[in-house]
Amino acid sequence: MRYRIIATDGRAKRAELETVHGTVQTPLFMNVGTVAAIKGAVSADDLKTIGTQVELSNTYHLHVRTGNKLIKTFGGLHKFMNWDRPILTDSGGFQVFSLAGLRKIKEEGVTFQSHIDGHKIFMGPEESMQIQSDLGSTIAMAFDECPPSRADEDYIRRSVDRTTRWLLRCRREMDRLNRMPDTINKEQLLFGIDQGGVVDEIRIRHAQEISGMDLDGYAIGGLAVGETHEEMYHILDVTVPHLPKDKPTYLMGVGTPINILEAVDRGVDFFDCVYPTRNGRHGHVYTSHGRLNLFNQRYELDPRPIEEGCGCPACRSYSRAYIRHLLKAKEMLGMRLCVLHNLYFYNTMMEEIRRAIEEQRYKAYKEQKIAGMLAGGQV
Repeated sequence: MRYRIIATDGRAKRAELETVHGTVQTPLFMNVGTVAAIKGAVSADDLKTIGTQVELSNTYHLHVRTGNKLIKTFGGLHKFMNWDRPILTDSGGFQVFSLAGLRKIKEEGVTFQSHIDGHKIFMGPEESMQIQSDLGSTIAMAFDECPPSRADEDYIRRSVDRTTRWLLRCRREMDRLNRMPDTINKEQLLFGIDQGGVVDEIRIRHAQEISGMDLDGYAIGGLAVGETHEEMYHILDVTVPHLPKDKPTYLMGVGTPINILEAVDRGVDFFDCVYPTRNGRHGHVYTSHGRLNLFNQRYELDPRPIEEGCGCPACRSYSRAYIRHLLKAKEMLGMRLCVLHNLYFYNTMMEEIRRAIEEQRYKAYKEQKIAGMLAGGQV
């Protein structure tokens, strides 16, 4: 791995990351394909068309459905889904939060009750690393617990300490797996995750602890899980300065276009979120003038593309009226076109961000972009 900072503008950084599966330009948005597919009938070829650099899949979900061992027999996730660019796999740690009613946490790891058929699954740091090694992803995330942001401070502190111990186990297991003869990707990278809810002292201490481990990259987890946007930005303000500037900084599960613009201004350069695909499947599309709901009757006779000047497959060929017709008729093409547009919007916004940082005009770009979206209403 080689991470090189190309330019900075204030705290915003423009960099590139060389990996065994190719070089990516940051800041970047990773397109979320939880089970090795982007919801909305979007193929790997589509992802290249809309400028996707990194695809993100989920360890827990691929383990419980289809299975990592089967995927390994195909040569790993890249060959299985026909994607030759980098893949990041989440560790399954977020499911410790999202499946709170179906799991039990111990020092050894977490016992889940499968959300599909109810059978018991145990996952700890070693199991998560083994699954991600079987998948052969470019970047593996360390197994952690994402505590609720409003949890008791004593609980958050104990949870974070356990996450640190789990991180050490993840690193040992990854080192072991990367030396095994049958390992698909012996150059797999490991990113650690900073946790701590919205408690400044815990966040800072944890960032300092994991920074000393010289990992390949560092993520900030446990945000966008109930706190306000102002609290999120505050945590970034106090935490990011304690993470290595010369390593990728990843804000997990965030967020709206405005969230991303604000986080870039605070030194973050990796992002992922389900918003563009989830909203697209419900007819909500992003533009530089706010978010549109194409189910609204006002678009019934609208001959314009979703956004004038947009180069996505939807805007190049179809009108708002036609896409609305497809959505109302429950035709999958409508959903697919909205998802393609939203991902293209996000990926293109990241290109604009990179260019603005290089040209030392990021503050002005951010303010203009946010003002345009707010003026249009829904964001």
